[in-house]
Amino acid sequence: MLNNYKNSYIVSEKELVSLSVYNVGFQKCDPLYQWGPGIRDHYLIHYIISGEGYYQVNGYKFHLNAGDCFLVYPNTEVSYYADEHNPWEYAWVGFTGSDAASILQATDFTKTSPVIENTPDGNALRNQILKIYDARGNEFEHAVEMTGRLYTTLAILMHNAQKTTDTNTAQSYVQKGIEYITANYSYPITVEDIASYVGLSRSHLFRSFQTVLGISPKEYLTDFRIKQSCILLERSDLSITAIANSIGFDNSLYFSKAFHKEKGMSPKEYRNAKKCR
Repeated sequence: MLNNYKNSYIVSEKELVSLSVYNVGFQKCDPLYQWGPGIRDHYLIHYIISGEGYYQVNGYKFHLNAGDCFLVYPNTEVSYYADEHNPWEYAWVGFTGSDAASILQATDFTKTSPVIENTPDGNALRNQILKIYDARGNEFEHAVEMTGRLYTTLAILMHNAQKTTDTNTAQSYVQKGIEYITANYSYPITVEDIASYVGLSRSHLFRSFQTVLGISPKEYLTDFRIKQSCILLERSDLSITAIANSIGFDNSLYFSKAFHKEKGMSPKEYRNAKKCR
């Protein structure tokens, strides 16, 4: 008898806006066990612990073995299944968030080649995914711990990336800009401050953000602040003025206008709607 198993955990609330774990688990599959064809609404990394199987995407079929890993992109039709004679065992983590795309662009995954064979530091990658599983839970502290371990997991893939400096320059600038925004959004920082930190002109920073994310640095900063304000509106009793000050707006009226433009309602209406759920 095959000693197969599946342990998985799905997060009920994705509370962190920059990066949040969607699901995590590990499984020893039956022969020919298959998922798909179908699409996911989040990123999903599988690391193959043992055995072998097949991943089909964009008309290509990849034969993968122990030590390989593959990435499922959101809204992309895929299927994957275990080998008939040597079915795979894998660990996986699914995630979403505003940081996800720029981080993955700094790894060796691409949409045309969403696999990494003989993953460098594969055992460390597997262990970090299992640590995310160990931190599972629906309290806010669990979300923070799971996300912290996810960042470490992705850092392993970034550290071992073989991309050249030229192809990764824009992504590096954007990631550095996002790091500055994440650490300083609660202050009244400007695009000029971000550009100075990254070491670029404002126009060069703008082009980098447009190339990588399809939005301007100012749009990213405003979007990040509004998402942080949503957490405060839902989880605190702070006044609208206090929330505006806490996320880097020095004018509560300007904050309310920006919030309404982004969410289609005022901060007060948003808070009331969430409390009525």
